[in-house]
Amino acid sequence: MHILVLADAFTPEVVAVSIRTLAHGKFWISQGHEVTVVTSAPNYPRGKVFEGYKNKLYQEEFIEGIRVIRVGTYMTANEGVIKRTLDYFSFTLSTVLQCWRLPKCDVIIATSPTIFSAMAGSIISWLKRTPWVFEVRDLWPASIIAVGVSQSPLLKLVEKYELFMYRHATRVIVLTHSFKRDLVSRGINPDKIVVVTNGIEVNKFKRPDSVVEAREELKVGVDDFLVGYVGTTGMAHGLETVLEAADLCRDDKSIRFLIMGEGAKRADLEVQAADMKLDNLMFKDFVPHDQVIKYLSAMNMSIVHLRPDPLFETVIPSKIFEAMALGLPTIHAVEGESAEIVAKAGSGVCVPSGDPQAIAEQVRRFRKDPDALSKMAAAGQHVARTEYDRAALAGEISEVLETIVSIPEA
Repeated sequence: MHILVLADAFTPEVVAVSIRTLAHGKFWISQGHEVTVVTSAPNYPRGKVFEGYKNKLYQEEFIEGIRVIRVGTYMTANEGVIKRTLDYFSFTLSTVLQCWRLPKCDVIIATSPTIFSAMAGSIISWLKRTPWVFEVRDLWPASIIAVGVSQSPLLKLVEKYELFMYRHATRVIVLTHSFKRDLVSRGINPDKIVVVTNGIEVNKFKRPDSVVEAREELKVGVDDFLVGYVGTTGMAHGLETVLEAADLCRDDKSIRFLIMGEGAKRADLEVQAADMKLDNLMFKDFVPHDQVIKYLSAMNMSIVHLRPDPLFETVIPSKIFEAMALGLPTIHAVEGESAEIVAKAGSGVCVPSGDPQAIAEQVRRFRKDPDALSKMAAAGQHVARTEYDRAALAGEISEVLETIVSIPEA
């Protein structure tokens, strides 16, 4: 079958949707399917086109066997509600206007966030009379409301359209059981909802033979204890808590903190760190995904954090699976379903979100307990291999798609 995926970000952008879509696409191709991804020119998170690309109305390339169609969009940095909304909506508009150029396909997957990608999927599905799957990686726009970006009445209209799309999609794939419970509570038929969690390309995420180079680049000593956060520095992540934890650990000169990533709050975080004179904390920009492994492997522990909010209890950050696969113990500061995964796997320790004292206490504790770290590392790698291999998860999705395609037309 020919699978058409609509995603407003794709490799070489380092963001969850691009990593998931690339991994799944490669697996589907290995199974004999055709895969086309419709996206924009790479520009996240700075809103500037990556070197080697142009923001053209229509362009094509092949990446690891996947046909990639890039449509022209309005681009802006990952900050500012109005500009970002225009960015998102321009992808929908451009994709729909260019849909006559898209290849004939058997099924469409539209992935959200943002909801505008799903909007494009629903419209193109109707125009092409093709079944479509709404893949829900986050409850958007609820997540926008949760971070306090906007309480606009317009969001209520967006939520109504969101429910319309859930009802009219052929299937809905969600990443967490919490998402499914939420949709069912809002009247969506549970029989059309399938849970397929995030995961990791286990064979790709392997520790390098040496981490000396990465630690030297970060100016971290051989005996230093490096704790790091890697990912988007957005409003949802509440990384002020990490700065406060670093402040509580400043008396131990062997403990170092790293924040690697970019986003709407990055500049504010750097100003706050400077004001606090945190000489035990450093910042580093995004790097290509294949280089992320090097820096994660150089750490002694990772931090996963989202600001306290009931909505975030429903999400499962993909960071936990990367850490598991690399044998990197995690300080997990997100309540809910993801904490249950970490606790069950034994791959880390769970603390309350927004509690710098709890994070600092765990850093100090494990700084002195290498045996406990080794046990968590081994446990995480085992669970990553046996339960969260992306190839198996992509296979679950292809089974859903094959079922849809095999349904005879009325």
